Amino acid sequence: MMALDGLIMLDLTRLLPGGYCSMLLADLGMEVIKVEDPFQGDYLRQMKPIQRKEGAYFLAINRNKKSIHLNLKTSEGKKIFLGLVKRADVILESFRPGVTERLGIGYEAIGKINNRIIYCSISGYGQDGPYCERAGHDINYIALGGLLSLSGEKCNLPALLPIPIADIGAGGMMAAFAILAALIAREKTGSGQHIDVSMTDGVISWLCMHMANFFSGGGSPRKGELEMGGASPYYNVYETLDSRYISIGALEPKFWANFCKALGREDLIPKQFVEGEERSSLFEEIGKIIKTKTRQGWEVFFKDADACIEPVLEIEEVLSHPQFLHRGIFSEVDHPVEGKITQIGFPIKFSEMSGDIRTPPPQAGEHTEVLLRSIGYSQSEIGQFKKKMVI
Repeated sequence: MMALDGLIMLDLTRLLPGGYCSMLLADLGMEVIKVEDPFQGDYLRQMKPIQRKEGAYFLAINRNKKSIHLNLKTSEGKKIFLGLVKRADVILESFRPGVTERLGIGYEAIGKINNRIIYCSISGYGQDGPYCERAGHDINYIALGGLLSLSGEKCNLPALLPIPIADIGAGGMMAAFAILAALIAREKTGSGQHIDVSMTDGVISWLCMHMANFFSGGGSPRKGELEMGGASPYYNVYETLDSRYISIGALEPKFWANFCKALGREDLIPKQFVEGEERSSLFEEIGKIIKTKTRQGWEVFFKDADACIEPVLEIEEVLSHPQFLHRGIFSEVDHPVEGKITQIGFPIKFSEMSGDIRTPPPQAGEHTEVLLRSIGYSQSEIGQFKKKMVI
């Protein structure tokens, strides 16, 4: 069973946040129609690395979707879009606030045509407020939201994060979550609504533990001084004999005790939460111990220790790890131009329904004619639209 089968989304977004959101919903069965302009389309199509024709990043997040070329700056293009709106359930957009209104396809205009529409806007800072029209990227959202100030070592610059978590998590995942909630609300009220997803607001919501500590009088958190941010010997990364790394997550005393017992160093058990110079000495002591074996040696050594210890894997090692092979995280899909492409599958398992890969990422405008015919346009009219660069 596909949970969202029968629901239709018009996806006006480009790049990562909206594309990731609509992929999650498409994996669950929603019919996602990417509305791309006829001249460039989704910018990810041209972004390096290019496989054969398409950008690898585009291929990564656009499976299970359809693509229509549509010039929304023409009256005919807007009319076609509004025709699609009549049978749609969700519109997803990520323009700067005010752009869709100027195009005549903002929430108020759309609501007059389809009052059941769920209209989701993803932006950096939200649809209102003094920052609403500012340009930004992931680094700016995590900076302004306070998260970046907490990353990295105490005496160094804040450490840049290797994945755009504001885009993917505070944008894409928050939007998918919000759309599902709005669809449930529509079942109760019969009406749609406008969803305002601010990626920076989402980032701030992830600081709930640090904010709670601050609100309770614990002071402002500082990078390098956080229990799970590099300040704790029992929750850290250590270099091995072969210049690789292992992670130790012995947060609870029972796991720390198991770690120390496995090493034959029961004398370290009472020192888990020491401060000051004692903590520095504990860091140094553990570092020396971990340097005595290779990463693989420690994997074997701690195999049955129940101490929350895992190797720090490189990407190519993740692909071949037995846990992820068993879970079926990766799969191949046939693309008519790109050949076989490897995809990260839907990351959640259900007992009674599925989230899966049914179709490869669409070629630019691949479904334009089919979709136009589905809302009543003739082949002759479609030919005229092509001549006018409406499609």
